[in-house]
Amino acid sequence: MSQYVNADRVAFSPSGRQRISSAPDSNELPRVLPGVAQVVSVHKKSWLTREQQFAAFSTGALLDFWHQREEGEFIGAQGMPIRFVRLRSARHNKVIVISTGRIESYVKYPEVAYDLFHCGYDVMIIDHRGQGRSGRLLEDTHRGHVLQFGDYVSDFTQFWQQYVVPGRYKRRFALAHSMGGAVLALFLAAKPDACDAAVLCAPMFGIRLPMPHWLAWQILEWTEQRPAMRDYYAIGTGQWRPLPFMLNMLTHSGQRYRRSLRFYADDPELRVGGPTYHWVREGVLAGHDVLAKAADITTPLLLLQAGEDRIVDNHSHELFCQIMAAAGHPCEANKPVRIEGARHEILFEKDTLRAEALERITAFFGRYHSISGGVQPPITPEV
Repeated sequence: MSQYVNADRVAFSPSGRQRISSAPDSNELPRVLPGVAQVVSVHKKSWLTREQQFAAFSTGALLDFWHQREEGEFIGAQGMPIRFVRLRSARHNKVIVISTGRIESYVKYPEVAYDLFHCGYDVMIIDHRGQGRSGRLLEDTHRGHVLQFGDYVSDFTQFWQQYVVPGRYKRRFALAHSMGGAVLALFLAAKPDACDAAVLCAPMFGIRLPMPHWLAWQILEWTEQRPAMRDYYAIGTGQWRPLPFMLNMLTHSGQRYRRSLRFYADDPELRVGGPTYHWVREGVLAGHDVLAKAADITTPLLLLQAGEDRIVDNHSHELFCQIMAAAGHPCEANKPVRIEGARHEILFEKDTLRAEALERITAFFGRYHSISGGVQPPITPEV
Protein backbone atom coordinates (compact mmCIF):
# COMPACT_ATOMS: atom_id res chain seq x y z
CA MET A 1 0.00 0.00 0.00
CA SER A 2 1.14 3.50 -0.69
CA GLN A 3 -0.20 6.86 0.42
CA TYR A 4 0.76 10.44 -0.29
CA VAL A 5 0.29 13.55 1.76
CA ASN A 6 0.49 17.00 0.20
CA ALA A 7 1.60 19.13 3.12
CA ASP A 8 -1.48 19.30 5.38
CA ARG A 9 -3.96 16.89 3.84
CA VAL A 10 -4.11 13.14 3.20
CA ALA A 11 -5.59 11.74 0.02
CA PHE A 12 -6.35 8.02 -0.27
CA SER A 13 -7.86 6.07 -3.11
CA PRO A 14 -10.08 3.10 -2.18
CA SER A 15 -7.27 0.75 -3.21
CA GLY A 16 -4.74 2.55 -1.04
CA ARG A 17 -2.81 3.69 -4.09
CA GLN A 18 -1.86 7.23 -4.96
CA ARG A 19 -4.77 9.45 -5.97
CA ILE A 20 -3.82 11.37 -9.09
CA SER A 21 -4.90 15.00 -9.07
CA SER A 22 -6.86 16.26 -12.05
CA ALA A 23 -4.56 19.30 -12.06
CA PRO A 24 -1.11 18.07 -13.10
CA ASP A 25 1.88 19.65 -11.37
CA SER A 26 -0.40 21.30 -8.77
CA ASN A 27 2.29 20.62 -6.19
CA GLU A 28 5.13 21.86 -8.35
CA LEU A 29 7.54 24.11 -6.51
CA PRO A 30 8.41 27.41 -8.22
CA ARG A 31 11.82 28.04 -9.67
CA VAL A 32 13.25 31.06 -11.46
CA LEU A 33 14.03 30.27 -15.08
CA PRO A 34 16.26 33.16 -16.26
CA GLY A 35 19.91 33.01 -15.30
CA VAL A 36 19.70 29.76 -13.37
CA ALA A 37 23.44 29.68 -12.69
CA GLN A 38 23.31 33.21 -11.32
CA VAL A 39 20.32 32.36 -9.13
CA VAL A 40 22.14 29.33 -7.72
CA SER A 41 25.24 31.43 -7.09
CA VAL A 42 23.24 34.02 -5.15
CA HIS A 43 21.53 31.26 -3.18
CA LYS A 44 24.86 29.72 -2.20
CA LYS A 45 26.08 33.05 -0.84
CA SER A 46 23.22 32.96 1.66
CA TRP A 47 24.74 29.85 3.23
CA LEU A 48 27.45 31.95 4.86
CA THR A 49 25.12 34.41 6.60
CA ARG A 50 21.91 32.50 7.28
CA GLU A 51 22.30 32.21 11.06
CA GLN A 52 22.21 36.01 11.30
CA GLN A 53 18.50 35.92 10.41
CA PHE A 54 17.72 32.29 11.15
CA ALA A 55 14.37 32.82 12.87
CA ALA A 56 13.03 34.91 9.99
CA PHE A 57 14.30 32.39 7.43
CA SER A 58 12.86 29.40 9.32
CA THR A 59 9.39 30.90 9.71
CA GLY A 60 9.35 32.52 6.27
CA ALA A 61 11.00 31.14 3.14
CA LEU A 62 11.81 27.74 4.66
CA LEU A 63 8.32 27.16 6.03
CA ASP A 64 6.73 28.17 2.71
CA PHE A 65 9.03 25.73 0.92
CA TRP A 66 8.28 22.85 3.30
CA HIS A 67 4.53 23.30 2.88
CA GLN A 68 4.95 22.10 -0.72
CA ARG A 69 6.25 18.69 0.31
CA GLU A 70 4.67 15.33 -0.51
CA GLU A 71 4.80 12.65 2.16
CA GLY A 72 4.41 8.99 1.31
CA GLU A 73 4.46 5.54 2.82
CA PHE A 74 5.23 2.01 1.67
CA ILE A 75 5.38 -1.34 3.42
CA GLY A 76 8.92 -2.60 3.97
CA ALA A 77 10.36 -5.89 5.21
CA GLN A 78 8.31 -7.72 7.87
CA GLY A 79 5.32 -5.52 7.08
CA MET A 80 6.90 -2.38 8.55
CA PRO A 81 5.42 0.96 7.38
CA ILE A 82 8.20 3.18 6.01
CA ARG A 83 7.62 6.89 5.52
CA PHE A 84 9.36 9.27 3.14
CA VAL A 85 9.07 12.80 1.81
CA ARG A 86 9.83 14.35 -1.55
CA LEU A 87 10.01 17.84 -3.01
CA ARG A 88 9.72 18.09 -6.77
CA SER A 89 9.71 20.48 -9.70
CA ALA A 90 8.82 19.59 -13.28
CA ARG A 91 11.87 21.63 -14.33
CA HIS A 92 14.34 19.40 -12.47
CA ASN A 93 15.89 16.37 -14.16
CA LYS A 94 18.16 15.41 -11.24
CA VAL A 95 17.36 14.02 -7.80
CA ILE A 96 19.25 13.65 -4.53
CA VAL A 97 18.05 10.85 -2.24
CA ILE A 98 18.94 11.34 1.44
CA SER A 99 19.57 8.50 3.90
CA THR A 100 19.39 9.96 7.41
CA GLY A 101 21.19 9.08 10.63
CA ARG A 102 20.06 7.19 13.73
CA ILE A 103 16.98 8.68 15.49
CA GLU A 104 16.57 11.23 12.70
CA SER A 105 13.48 12.02 10.65
CA TYR A 106 12.94 13.93 7.44
CA VAL A 107 11.16 16.42 9.71
CA LYS A 108 14.65 17.59 10.70
CA TYR A 109 15.83 18.10 7.11
CA PRO A 110 13.83 21.00 5.58
CA GLU A 111 16.85 23.32 5.44
CA VAL A 112 19.05 20.71 3.75
CA ALA A 113 16.27 19.96 1.26
CA TYR A 114 15.74 23.70 0.66
CA ASP A 115 19.38 24.28 -0.21
CA LEU A 116 19.69 21.27 -2.51
CA PHE A 117 16.38 22.03 -4.22
CA HIS A 118 17.49 25.58 -4.95
CA CYS A 119 20.63 24.15 -6.56
CA GLY A 120 18.41 22.40 -9.11
CA TYR A 121 17.66 19.01 -7.55
CA ASP A 122 14.50 17.24 -6.53
CA VAL A 123 14.95 15.86 -3.02
CA MET A 124 13.70 12.59 -1.51
CA ILE A 125 14.27 11.59 2.12
CA ILE A 126 13.50 8.28 3.83
CA ASP A 127 12.67 7.72 7.50
CA HIS A 128 14.38 4.46 8.43
CA ARG A 129 12.37 1.85 10.31
CA GLY A 130 12.17 2.36 14.07
CA GLN A 131 12.47 6.13 13.89
CA GLY A 132 10.88 9.28 12.54
CA ARG A 133 7.38 8.68 11.23
CA SER A 134 8.11 5.08 10.23
CA GLY A 135 6.92 2.09 12.26
CA ARG A 136 8.56 1.10 15.55
CA LEU A 137 9.61 -2.37 16.62
CA LEU A 138 9.21 -2.28 20.41
CA GLU A 139 6.45 -1.24 22.80
CA ASP A 140 8.82 1.34 24.28
CA THR A 141 9.07 3.45 21.14
CA HIS A 142 11.99 5.45 22.56
CA ARG A 143 14.31 2.46 22.19
CA GLY A 144 16.41 2.56 19.03
CA HIS A 145 16.06 -0.97 17.73
CA VAL A 146 16.27 -3.10 14.60
CA LEU A 147 16.09 -6.86 14.15
CA GLN A 148 18.95 -6.88 11.66
CA PHE A 149 20.83 -4.02 10.04
CA GLY A 150 20.10 -5.51 6.65
CA ASP A 151 16.45 -4.51 7.11
CA TYR A 152 17.48 -0.85 6.71
CA VAL A 153 19.20 -1.76 3.45
CA SER A 154 16.21 -3.77 2.22
CA ASP A 155 13.90 -0.83 2.92
CA PHE A 156 16.22 1.60 1.15
CA THR A 157 16.53 -0.74 -1.84
CA GLN A 158 12.75 -1.05 -2.09
CA PHE A 159 12.39 2.72 -1.78
CA TRP A 160 14.93 3.26 -4.56
CA GLN A 161 13.38 0.72 -6.92
CA GLN A 162 9.80 1.75 -6.24
CA TYR A 163 10.07 5.54 -6.15
CA VAL A 164 13.46 6.74 -7.41
CA VAL A 165 14.01 4.58 -10.50
CA PRO A 166 10.59 5.29 -12.10
CA GLY A 167 11.20 9.05 -11.97
CA ARG A 168 11.99 11.02 -15.13
CA TYR A 169 15.48 11.80 -13.85
CA LYS A 170 18.58 11.96 -16.04
CA ARG A 171 20.82 11.82 -12.98
CA ARG A 172 20.28 10.17 -9.59
CA PHE A 173 22.49 11.01 -6.62
CA ALA A 174 22.56 9.88 -3.00
CA LEU A 175 23.57 11.71 0.17
CA ALA A 176 23.83 10.03 3.56
CA HIS A 177 24.63 10.89 7.16
CA SER A 178 26.05 8.66 9.92
CA MET A 179 24.00 5.44 10.21
CA GLY A 180 22.46 6.31 6.87
CA GLY A 181 25.98 6.22 5.43
CA ALA A 182 26.36 2.58 6.41
CA VAL A 183 22.96 1.85 4.87
CA LEU A 184 23.91 3.61 1.64
CA ALA A 185 27.35 1.98 1.46
CA LEU A 186 25.84 -1.50 1.74
CA PHE A 187 23.22 -0.58 -0.87
CA LEU A 188 25.96 0.61 -3.25
CA ALA A 189 28.03 -2.52 -2.64
CA ALA A 190 25.08 -4.55 -3.91
CA LYS A 191 23.99 -2.08 -6.62
CA PRO A 192 27.01 0.06 -7.58
CA ASP A 193 25.36 1.31 -10.78
CA ALA A 194 22.15 2.45 -9.08
CA CYS A 195 23.18 6.08 -8.77
CA ASP A 196 25.57 8.36 -10.62
CA ALA A 197 27.50 9.57 -7.55
CA ALA A 198 27.17 9.51 -3.76
CA VAL A 199 28.33 11.54 -0.77
CA LEU A 200 28.76 10.10 2.72
CA CYS A 201 28.79 12.60 5.60
CA ALA A 202 30.43 11.26 8.78
CA PRO A 203 29.35 7.69 7.90
CA MET A 204 28.97 5.13 10.67
CA PHE A 205 31.57 2.57 9.63
CA GLY A 206 32.77 2.29 13.23
CA ILE A 207 31.18 3.44 16.50
CA ARG A 208 33.05 5.28 19.23
CA LEU A 209 32.22 3.32 22.38
CA PRO A 210 32.75 4.34 26.03
CA MET A 211 34.97 1.32 26.68
CA PRO A 212 37.51 -0.88 24.87
CA HIS A 213 35.94 -2.65 21.91
CA TRP A 214 36.90 -6.11 23.17
CA LEU A 215 35.03 -5.46 26.43
CA ALA A 216 32.05 -3.94 24.65
CA TRP A 217 31.82 -6.97 22.37
CA GLN A 218 31.84 -9.35 25.35
CA ILE A 219 28.96 -7.42 26.89
CA LEU A 220 27.05 -7.41 23.61
CA GLU A 221 27.51 -11.16 23.19
CA TRP A 222 26.35 -11.73 26.77
CA THR A 223 23.22 -9.60 26.39
CA GLU A 224 22.43 -11.21 23.02
CA GLN A 225 21.65 -14.45 24.87
CA ARG A 226 19.28 -12.71 27.29
CA PRO A 227 16.26 -11.22 25.47
CA ALA A 228 15.25 -8.87 28.30
CA MET A 229 18.71 -7.31 28.24
CA ARG A 230 19.20 -7.60 24.48
CA ASP A 231 16.22 -5.38 23.75
CA TYR A 232 16.89 -2.88 26.56
CA TYR A 233 18.78 0.41 26.44
CA ALA A 234 22.53 0.00 26.12
CA ILE A 235 24.53 1.06 29.15
CA GLY A 236 24.62 4.81 29.69
CA THR A 237 21.56 5.50 27.52
CA GLY A 238 17.82 5.80 28.08
CA GLN A 239 14.69 7.53 26.87
CA TRP A 240 14.91 10.68 24.78
CA ARG A 241 15.57 13.86 26.72
CA PRO A 242 16.63 17.32 25.57
CA LEU A 243 20.33 17.83 26.19
CA PRO A 244 21.46 21.44 26.74
CA PHE A 245 23.38 22.88 23.81
CA MET A 246 26.52 23.31 25.89
CA LEU A 247 26.64 19.54 26.46
CA ASN A 248 25.92 18.46 22.90
CA MET A 249 28.55 16.71 20.76
CA LEU A 250 26.74 17.11 17.44
CA THR A 251 27.12 20.71 16.22
CA HIS A 252 28.50 24.17 16.99
CA SER A 253 25.30 25.81 15.72
CA GLY A 254 23.08 26.69 18.65
CA GLN A 255 20.24 27.78 16.40
CA ARG A 256 20.17 24.58 14.32
CA TYR A 257 20.59 22.43 17.43
CA ARG A 258 17.68 24.10 19.24
CA ARG A 259 15.53 23.89 16.10
CA SER A 260 16.15 20.13 15.93
CA LEU A 261 15.25 19.73 19.62
CA ARG A 262 11.97 21.58 19.07
CA PHE A 263 10.89 19.06 16.44
CA TYR A 264 11.16 16.25 19.00
CA ALA A 265 9.77 18.32 21.87
CA ASP A 266 6.72 19.35 19.85
CA ASP A 267 6.00 15.90 18.42
CA PRO A 268 6.55 13.06 20.96
CA GLU A 269 5.95 10.44 18.25
CA LEU A 270 9.27 11.41 16.64
CA ARG A 271 11.33 10.77 19.76
CA VAL A 272 13.93 8.03 19.86
CA GLY A 273 16.31 7.68 22.79
CA GLY A 274 19.31 5.43 23.23
CA PRO A 275 19.94 2.26 21.23
CA THR A 276 19.31 -1.22 22.53
CA TYR A 277 22.21 -3.58 23.13
CA HIS A 278 21.08 -5.50 20.05
CA TRP A 279 21.10 -2.35 17.92
CA VAL A 280 24.66 -1.58 19.01
CA ARG A 281 25.69 -5.13 18.12
CA GLU A 282 24.05 -4.82 14.70
CA GLY A 283 25.71 -1.43 14.21
CA VAL A 284 29.17 -2.81 14.99
CA LEU A 285 28.63 -5.74 12.63
CA ALA A 286 27.35 -3.39 9.93
CA GLY A 287 30.61 -1.43 10.11
CA HIS A 288 32.56 -4.65 9.62
CA ASP A 289 30.27 -5.56 6.73
CA VAL A 290 30.85 -2.20 5.03
CA LEU A 291 34.63 -2.61 5.18
CA ALA A 292 34.35 -6.19 3.92
CA LYS A 293 32.30 -5.05 0.90
CA ALA A 294 33.94 -1.68 0.20
CA ALA A 295 35.87 -3.14 -2.74
CA ASP A 296 32.54 -3.86 -4.47
CA ILE A 297 31.57 -0.17 -4.57
CA THR A 298 32.40 1.39 -7.92
CA THR A 299 30.05 4.38 -7.59
CA PRO A 300 31.89 7.74 -7.66
CA LEU A 301 32.01 8.62 -3.98
CA LEU A 302 32.95 11.55 -1.76
CA LEU A 303 33.42 10.90 1.96
CA LEU A 304 33.18 13.96 4.20
CA GLN A 305 34.69 13.55 7.64
CA ALA A 306 33.98 15.75 10.68
CA GLY A 307 37.24 16.92 12.22
CA GLU A 308 35.80 16.93 15.76
CA ASP A 309 33.63 13.82 15.52
CA ARG A 310 33.01 12.06 18.85
CA ILE A 311 30.23 9.77 17.64
CA VAL A 312 31.77 7.63 14.88
CA ASP A 313 35.29 6.29 14.46
CA ASN A 314 37.11 8.40 11.88
CA HIS A 315 39.81 5.74 11.49
CA SER A 316 37.21 3.50 9.84
CA HIS A 317 36.86 6.15 7.11
CA GLU A 318 40.57 5.89 6.36
CA LEU A 319 40.31 2.10 6.09
CA PHE A 320 37.27 2.36 3.83
CA CYS A 321 39.03 4.71 1.41
CA GLN A 322 42.18 2.57 1.42
CA ILE A 323 40.15 -0.51 0.51
CA MET A 324 38.38 1.30 -2.33
CA ALA A 325 41.70 2.63 -3.65
CA ALA A 326 43.27 -0.83 -3.54
CA ALA A 327 40.31 -2.14 -5.55
CA GLY A 328 41.02 0.41 -8.27
CA HIS A 329 38.17 2.87 -7.71
CA PRO A 330 39.29 5.33 -5.04
CA CYS A 331 37.12 7.81 -3.16
CA GLU A 332 37.27 11.44 -4.26
CA ALA A 333 40.72 12.83 -3.27
CA ASN A 334 41.75 9.24 -2.52
CA LYS A 335 40.94 9.79 1.17
CA PRO A 336 38.28 11.24 3.47
CA VAL A 337 37.79 14.97 2.90
CA ARG A 338 37.99 16.47 6.36
CA ILE A 339 35.81 19.41 7.42
CA GLU A 340 38.11 20.86 10.06
CA GLY A 341 36.35 22.04 13.19
CA ALA A 342 33.07 20.29 12.40
CA ARG A 343 31.29 18.04 14.84
CA HIS A 344 29.36 14.94 13.81
CA GLU A 345 26.33 16.62 12.19
CA ILE A 346 28.15 18.36 9.35
CA LEU A 347 24.93 19.31 7.54
CA PHE A 348 23.66 21.08 10.67
CA GLU A 349 26.87 22.87 11.60
CA LYS A 350 27.42 26.61 11.89
CA ASP A 351 27.27 28.52 8.61
CA THR A 352 30.95 28.50 7.62
CA LEU A 353 31.42 24.76 8.14
CA ARG A 354 28.07 23.82 6.65
CA ALA A 355 28.69 26.03 3.60
CA GLU A 356 32.04 24.33 3.02
CA ALA A 357 30.35 20.92 3.09
CA LEU A 358 27.49 21.96 0.81
CA GLU A 359 29.90 23.53 -1.67
CA ARG A 360 31.87 20.29 -1.83
CA ILE A 361 28.71 18.21 -2.18
CA THR A 362 27.18 20.30 -4.98
CA ALA A 363 30.52 20.69 -6.79
CA PHE A 364 31.05 16.92 -6.67
CA PHE A 365 27.57 16.10 -7.95
CA GLY A 366 27.91 18.85 -10.55
CA ARG A 367 30.74 16.96 -12.25
CA TYR A 368 28.28 14.17 -13.10
CA HIS A 369 25.50 16.29 -14.62
CA SER A 370 26.59 15.72 -18.23
CA ILE A 371 24.20 13.37 -19.99
CA SER A 372 27.02 12.33 -22.33
CA GLY A 373 28.62 10.45 -19.47
CA GLY A 374 31.78 12.53 -19.38
CA VAL A 375 33.18 13.36 -15.97
CA GLN A 376 34.69 16.76 -15.40
CA PRO A 377 37.82 17.31 -13.27
CA PRO A 378 37.57 18.13 -9.57
CA ILE A 379 36.46 21.63 -8.66
CA THR A 380 37.89 23.47 -5.69
CA PRO A 381 34.86 24.76 -3.74
CA GLU A 382 34.63 28.50 -3.20
CA VAL A 383 34.21 28.78 0.56
